[in-house]
Amino acid sequence: MSLPLRTVFITGATGFVGSHIARHYLAAGYRVEALTRAKGNVGLLADVADQITWHEGDIMDIPSLESAMYVGRDPGNLDVIHAAAVVSFSPKDHERMGHINAEGTANVVNVCLKANIRKLGYVSSVAALGRPDNKGGSTEPVRLDEDRKWEDSPNNSEYAKSKYRAELEVWRGGAEGLSVVMVNPSIVLGEGDWTRSSVQLFKYVYDEKPFYPAGLVNYVDVQDVAESLFQLMETDSVTNERFILNAGTIPYKELLEQMAAVLHKRPPRTRMPPVLTHLLWPVEAVRAWLTGGTPLITRETARSASSLYAFDGQKITKTIDFQYRPLSETLTRSGRAYAGL
Repeated sequence: MSLPLRTVFITGATGFVGSHIARHYLAAGYRVEALTRAKGNVGLLADVADQITWHEGDIMDIPSLESAMYVGRDPGNLDVIHAAAVVSFSPKDHERMGHINAEGTANVVNVCLKANIRKLGYVSSVAALGRPDNKGGSTEPVRLDEDRKWEDSPNNSEYAKSKYRAELEVWRGGAEGLSVVMVNPSIVLGEGDWTRSSVQLFKYVYDEKPFYPAGLVNYVDVQDVAESLFQLMETDSVTNERFILNAGTIPYKELLEQMAAVLHKRPPRTRMPPVLTHLLWPVEAVRAWLTGGTPLITRETARSASSLYAFDGQKITKTIDFQYRPLSETLTRSGRAYAGL
């Protein structure tokens, strides 16, 4: 008699990170179920959509979550990955982002508690750790790890605040009896839709844009995010803990040069001074207002691009059998994918 397949339910499966998580679970032999807001919208999973059970619903719609997660299920036999989120630095999206990221996560947590699931995995962000104000004006990177406590700072974006509030809901679930594990990825690189999310960097380089930011970039491979979260979910002894996922920290200039090399493009050659970046965002705001578009540079992205923060992602390598992929491997694999578009 064969054992029944284990089941994972994923929110945000049609997006960049969520789609790679779904693929990892499929490869591991799991029965994968996913939430989609519109029937037939399979996002980045079109080639494996027929291997997934789809539930039409929304994390802001509690009845649809309840129907998807626990109607007709045996208690304790379901894992849940919550990867759905809005990521935006445009002021017009701030209110909606706050509702979906924080209140939507509260809904997921509450339904998980009712459903008596086995374990909840939450995909957060290093942004939710907060970025302390560098009042001393030091030119050395501020180093952050899992022990960092949130503090109010002008360097915290509205996205960061929404993810911090979402994390509070996840930790509440843990306090109320859920087994939870949380990952905080830095900038995620890999194959996806290069017109959205962090992989727009590849499109930026492919289009041979001339400027590069003055700050540092922390990065992690999307496949490392999927693999590490899967392992953490499988390890029963790991519960109610967070893990920063960051493979390294390098200057933006160096990252963009390496991207250009794999894409066979000319790299950005003109450094954008922080003061000029801060002067440009009001101009972009006016342009976006006049055209009805989204600003390319905002007050928040101007601050982020010139920031000096380095995240310590080594806790996970000491907890489970996991090592980060080298950046060269990530960029080579991704470059081949984007070159074929």
